[in-house]
Order: sequence, then structure tokens, then C-alpha cells
Amino acid sequence: MQNLKKRMEKIDDLKERLKKIIKEKAIVYKEVKLSSGKKSNYYIDGKLITLSPEGIYLVSKIIFEMIKDQNIDAIGGLTIGADPIVSGVSLISFIEKKPIYAFIVRSSQKEHGMGKLIEGNIQKNWNVAIVDDVVTTGSSLLKSIEAVESYGAKIKKVICIVDRKEGASQAIEKKGYKLDAIFTKDELLEK
Repeated sequence: MQNLKKRMEKIDDLKERLKKIIKEKAIVYKEVKLSSGKKSNYYIDGKLITLSPEGIYLVSKIIFEMIKDQNIDAIGGLTIGADPIVSGVSLISFIEKKPIYAFIVRSSQKEHGMGKLIEGNIQKNWNVAIVDDVVTTGSSLLKSIEAVESYGAKIKKVICIVDRKEGASQAIEKKGYKLDAIFTKDELLEK
């Protein structure tokens, strides 16, 4: 029980540091068009976090802690939002002696070489986690879920860094999964 308490305190510290970095470096208040096609008066640039040394460490460590006791064989998601996350979590898992393989879902199936839709390490019946950086409607996560289900792997966790609270959670639930967000927009935006 004491170890669980210490682990939770450490995760809370990591989340507080990550929140500070996101607020300082990744949130822009201006009108933008999102990948979902929606317009917004703010933008959260997840790549500024996941492509920075401290940011990717914090994200990877937090997500690893979220899945390390879930019997996860591999972690993956749609390119490009998931790319640094899956690599970071896989690296942390190796350091922590609980290896989790990584894979990437292409936005469209390759028309040359092996013609793959999923690149990397995944096998039929493996337990997997699906990840993304910032989600709005959940379309990237849904594309990853569909690819993984058609491959024959089993989805155990669906995780994002930030849920903009614009339908992703409901869309994921309709597919029979739960979206776990490190943060929601309400936790990050200025009040």
C-alpha cells in the first residue's frame, strides 16, 4: 500500500510538471482550423511537447505508469501524433524491465514494399494500448482502433495527452472502449 501511495505521488508530480510545460509552451490562443475541420479559438500543439526532451519523458513515464500493470504487449497509434509517444513509452518500458513493443498506424495503406497499414511490432491476439497527443473528435484514435481490430489484436487501453472534450470520448465509447486522458482542456485552459 505504501508503494502505491509513493507511485501515485510521483505520477502527480510528473503530471503537474507536464501541465506547466503544456501551458507555457503548447497552448496558443488564436483562431485555428483543427484536423477535424472544426474551428477553435485555441490550439494545443502536442508535438511541441512530445518532440521535446522533458516533454516526451514526462508523457512516456505517465503513460507507462497508466499501462504497466495491464498486461500490454504493444503500444501504437496513428502517425504522426502517436509516433514519439509510442517510441518514448517503449523505451521507458525497457528501462523499467517491463518491455512493451511499439507500432505505428499509417494514415493509408502503403502501396509498395510489404503494403502495410501497421508498421512495427504487433501480433494477432496481443493486448495493445492506442495513444494520441491531442484529440477532438477522436477520428485518429478510431482509425487506429479499426486497424488494430482488423489485425486481430485486442485493445486494452485508449489514451491521449489532452482531450479537447468535443466528442472523442463519446465516439470511443460507442466503439466499446474508454478514453483515458492525462488532461482535459478544462484543466489546461486559462480561466
